[in-house]
Amino acid sequence: MPKKDQFTSRWGLLMAAIGMAIGAGNIWRFPRLVAQNGGSAFLIPWLIFLFLWSIPLLMAEFAIGKHTRKGTIGSFAEIMGPRFAWMGGFVGFCTIGIMFYYSVVTGWSLFYFFQALTGHLLKIHNHEIFWGQFTGSLWPLFFHFVAISFASYVIYRGIAGGVERVSKLFIPSLFVLMVLAAIRALTLPGAASGLNYLFYPNLEKLVDYRVWLEALSQSAWSTGAGWGLILTYAVYMREKEDINLNAFLTGFGNNSASLIAGMAIIPTVFAMLAEPQALQAMQAGNTGLTFIWIPQLFEQMPLGHFFATVFFLALFIAALSSLLAMVELAARIGIDFGLRRKHAVLMVWAAGFFFGVPSALSLDFFNNQDWVWGVGLLLSGFFFTIAVNRFGVDRFRVQLVNANPTDIHVGRWYNVLFKVILPAEFLVMLAWWFFQSITVYEPRSWWNPLKTYSLGTCLFQWGIVILVLILLNGKIVARIRGE
Repeated sequence: MPKKDQFTSRWGLLMAAIGMAIGAGNIWRFPRLVAQNGGSAFLIPWLIFLFLWSIPLLMAEFAIGKHTRKGTIGSFAEIMGPRFAWMGGFVGFCTIGIMFYYSVVTGWSLFYFFQALTGHLLKIHNHEIFWGQFTGSLWPLFFHFVAISFASYVIYRGIAGGVERVSKLFIPSLFVLMVLAAIRALTLPGAASGLNYLFYPNLEKLVDYRVWLEALSQSAWSTGAGWGLILTYAVYMREKEDINLNAFLTGFGNNSASLIAGMAIIPTVFAMLAEPQALQAMQAGNTGLTFIWIPQLFEQMPLGHFFATVFFLALFIAALSSLLAMVELAARIGIDFGLRRKHAVLMVWAAGFFFGVPSALSLDFFNNQDWVWGVGLLLSGFFFTIAVNRFGVDRFRVQLVNANPTDIHVGRWYNVLFKVILPAEFLVMLAWWFFQSITVYEPRSWWNPLKTYSLGTCLFQWGIVILVLILLNGKIVARIRGE
């Protein structure tokens, strides 16, 4: 592989990998889930699942991508055999499906950054009306176009000249911005109550199984484990790069960013609002918390204009760094099919804009796609688990994970994780979701594929994608092999 197509340093690879993991979910989703699930009680299972789900899958992705030097489809075909290329196709499609609407989120963040920078954001009288007017206009479409175009341009520049260069600049800047926001939040009068809510032991909530399930979901979503994104970046790793240490550093870097975001947002909410209203704000949903409540809080804060600008710039950088990885994943699949990088990126750019239009113009469609492909990540993670088991867990650990001299030698505990614990986590999560959907959430319409958040809409859309991929499996493998 030419040098220009590889990361030139461990620092560059780590910044790209951590940038992939740190996204909007760290800043808007993590604080909300902490508030909804008993504050500190949520942190315990969240940290446990970092080791029992996310880091093992990140190791697997690093190992598979580095070993095969192919994207998701080609990697699965090589690791599992050509009959299973469709599984890699689903992993890739799931993340590409997220890319279509995630570009819209990146555009929202950029729009709000400009609103904060100009001072207009803090002059708005009703932020809920403003949010509704914005999402009902054509501005989200324009900023979606800007976001997908900028991300595609960076990927067009390649790994060393694009992804690595931008990541080295953006990710340290992101941490500085988030630390600034956290310091300001912690110095607000009354911030201690929010910090207490975040960290004071609340062990009674640990008996609630929903806390554990939400923690697993957040760990999978936030770290990018099972997305195929780390696998894609690993294609460009140097041969002697340490897989295990990079996986641990990526997971810890992501969780550190989540905690910093929590310390920036939760104390701010509790400092500015009475506790009942603070909890209401924290549970207002991702978009409600970020684009309706947060601007209102900055209005009440000294130097609110500056810190609103800092917050939305950090949100934009976080979203963009994840979007870059998604565009590269899609482009890498095109390259595996024989396209030159520039042609693959142009196709991804066009498809990304076109298929993102419905989410840019309709919040209902956006929410449906967020639901379908966000939950689909659990199935993607399970496919990685199947791939490792089919290859042979012990063989995978010895030949791929521990292939080079490493600072962290992985022992037989890795075998237990992939043979028993990861499959059990997936099956319990799946059974709980089916049970809740059929008996609690939508007992009469769980099967309806037209409902935004139904079980049926997930099964229907997943089923179509899997069926098409299985039917085309032979042709896909032949194309990757150049036959």
